[in-house]
Amino acid sequence: MSGRRRETFDAIVIGAGAAGLMTALTAGQRGARVLVLDHNDEAGKKILISGGGRCNFTNRHVAPDRFLSTNRHFVRSALARYTPMDFLVLVEKHRIAWHEKTLGQLFCDGSARQILAMLLDECAAVGVTVRLNEKVQDVRRPDLYEIMTDREVFEAPSLVIACGGLSIPKLGATGLAHRLAGQFGVPVISPAPGLVPFQAGDADLEWMTGLSGVSLPVRVRCGKVAFEEALLFTHRGLSGPAILQISSYWKAGEPVLIDLLPGQDGLALLKGMRTARPKAHATSILSEWLPRRLAEVLGPRLLGDKAAADWPDRLLRPAAEALQNWRFLPSGTEGYAKAEVTVGGIDTRALSSQTMMAASVLGFYAVGEAVDVTGWLGGYNFHWAWASGHAAGLALATR
Repeated sequence: MSGRRRETFDAIVIGAGAAGLMTALTAGQRGARVLVLDHNDEAGKKILISGGGRCNFTNRHVAPDRFLSTNRHFVRSALARYTPMDFLVLVEKHRIAWHEKTLGQLFCDGSARQILAMLLDECAAVGVTVRLNEKVQDVRRPDLYEIMTDREVFEAPSLVIACGGLSIPKLGATGLAHRLAGQFGVPVISPAPGLVPFQAGDADLEWMTGLSGVSLPVRVRCGKVAFEEALLFTHRGLSGPAILQISSYWKAGEPVLIDLLPGQDGLALLKGMRTARPKAHATSILSEWLPRRLAEVLGPRLLGDKAAADWPDRLLRPAAEALQNWRFLPSGTEGYAKAEVTVGGIDTRALSSQTMMAASVLGFYAVGEAVDVTGWLGGYNFHWAWASGHAAGLALATR
């Protein structure tokens, strides 16, 4: 270590992603000398792949109840102090064209690279130092925080953990945030994949074979939480926005209830068709409400091969129940490789909701996906990165 170069800053941010860059530019704008370290060869890799390459950078409907955390009120302060409109002001300052899609989701018209360039430009404008290809080897705190990389030693009175969770390891996720929290005695809520597809058990896969690529609007429920969005059959189970949303609330061994006819009365529909189309068979009738390939599978399974005129009520009731209350029991998820986020992380009960600093460790901050806050699908997790980074950046500038 004695042969390594040593540099001192006001704050060191580990992670050059959305939360880390927002923390750095916010503190830098207020005069703090900030260093951002990342082991990747490029900043913001998750930004670049998000939203199909167009970055779903926030959501008009950001609200505290759209975020999961063991400490459910934790997000309120940061969200109140940095709103979707605040981020839009920054986007428009950089003349980035954007559009709104369904459910309040805001995307770039062009490339996600514009959002990354905006953040890096804002950092550069206030003298933030960004160092890539820096692998953190050790972190100590004899007095100041000392970060040893494979190249040199950096020190600062404040350390910000912004290196994310465990999702999408091919982009560089390592679990460093959780290890550093443990090293400094800050508790961690056990992490799990979030916003992730489900794998189906053998019983479901048997009849779902051949449905890969079929999509339809559904209502999914797990416990008291429900979402109405699209479901997508895959070759290994279920995906699509509705499934990704509910997966963040799911625990192993729990069933997910799926309504394939949301907003309708399945029994009334079937009885009505029995009268209106007595000579039609199940596949033809179900095709009026479901994708044809799905109707071809479910029709014979639920209603047999007789014409509608021959369907007794005792057949229609369980068929309607199966269509509107399908009890799907996942065998598991597709794991961190396919998860968009990590549920769990650094325990928010150990952090200040005003500053993102650990109550028991002076100068130790955590932001973004590293902490136990998980947003809904649709720009919410990026907004948490902006809001938590902004809160930490303000606090760093006042230390």
